[in-house]
Amino acid sequence: RIKKISNLENLKNLDVLDLHGNQISKIENIGHLSELRVLNLARNLLTVVENLNGLDSLTELNLRHNQVSAIKDVDTLPCLQRLFLSFNNISSFEDILCLADSSSLSDITLDGNPIAQETWYKHTVLHHMMQLRQLDMKRITEEERRMASIAARKEEERKRESHRQTLLKEKKRLTIGNIARQWEIQQNRIALEASLSKDKENEPCQINGSDAYVFPEESRSLDTILSSTVQGLSVLESHLVEVEGDTLGLYGAGALECLDRNWSVQTAGIIATVSFMFIEFDEIVQVLAKLKAKFPNCVHLKFKETNLVALQQFSALAEMHRMEQLTVDPQGNPVVNFTLWKYYVLFRLNHFNLQKINGVKVTENDIVKAERLFGILAYVASSELPHYRMLSLFGESRRKQFHYLLEGKGKKSGAGSEESDNRRSGGESTARAMLNYMTKDFHMEKLE
Repeated sequence: RIKKISNLENLKNLDVLDLHGNQISKIENIGHLSELRVLNLARNLLTVVENLNGLDSLTELNLRHNQVSAIKDVDTLPCLQRLFLSFNNISSFEDILCLADSSSLSDITLDGNPIAQETWYKHTVLHHMMQLRQLDMKRITEEERRMASIAARKEEERKRESHRQTLLKEKKRLTIGNIARQWEIQQNRIALEASLSKDKENEPCQINGSDAYVFPEESRSLDTILSSTVQGLSVLESHLVEVEGDTLGLYGAGALECLDRNWSVQTAGIIATVSFMFIEFDEIVQVLAKLKAKFPNCVHLKFKETNLVALQQFSALAEMHRMEQLTVDPQGNPVVNFTLWKYYVLFRLNHFNLQKINGVKVTENDIVKAERLFGILAYVASSELPHYRMLSLFGESRRKQFHYLLEGKGKKSGAGSEESDNRRSGGESTARAMLNYMTKDFHMEKLE
């Protein structure tokens, strides 16, 4: 069997060359056959179609049953009309892209290739080779061309949308990374200021008869480094607002400004979960009233990297309209390290009838345990607090209820009755209201 094309130098007027059924692995030494009309290389060992320049009269090229995976130079054949590529290894349109540039090609076969198994195969080929009359030995109708054009447009739109989504995801990743770095810098700054403040309180101390202190230049240089880092990051967005399904994601303190926007009734009504990341919890507290008004169907709050450090901070959530789930990520929320934090939440936000905390279903035993752990504490707090101070903590409706209790009109019903009434009306009990909200800074001052 023939393994190499050779010894054709003197056959310049050759019309048909049939070399099918051999072991030829490369097309070569035929560029001088300018009169050749038909070339049959079926059932050989070809992997790449190339070196076809100079075959200016070639009208038919048979390459069936080879191992072809890539095609080159076919678009340079000015008279090629029929190309047979059945049963090869062509797996993508990019492998045969040069065929789209051929203006003379009218018949082509690609059946038996991996590409022919793709759903987009026919539409893509017809869209890029508008001049074709037959594909895989079947005549192409005008309706098929029209459908191919429509399908190709949809595919292009899908690719554009996919590309757009990829860009958006990358932008989101970079933005969140930037917000996270700014948050870290902010936390480092706070820690530095606290450390310097502590050092100042301990000054002066005598070392060999002289005062030792932190040189202003040292603290200034560090502050300059932090500031320059923030400026370098500000090229990217410093906050992100994202609506995904029924979840509103807020990243960075600037994202809280979105609560001042005019949201459509439909979008606002869909939001069931609000997720906060890289925002001080005490800043979130200031917009809870807006959150409640803007998203009436919100039943799930999520906190991550929000500096929840004290149990009393959870008390601020009592002003929400309703809440069925609460998720507090351990990352950036030291309060989760307290063993009893969940029970405090259950006790303090008892009027919400919470269903889940951190994805775990709340049981009746959890509620009983919370009552036992914190019920006495709340009772003591409410008993020892002067009436005028207690009244200052209540809203108007709670003041009226408290006066009612003081006058003895509610004594017969008892504390249990008050508790059940509050549960039914969605309000919090008097004792629980005594465990009021405390900011992180106030908590840290108390610790000092």
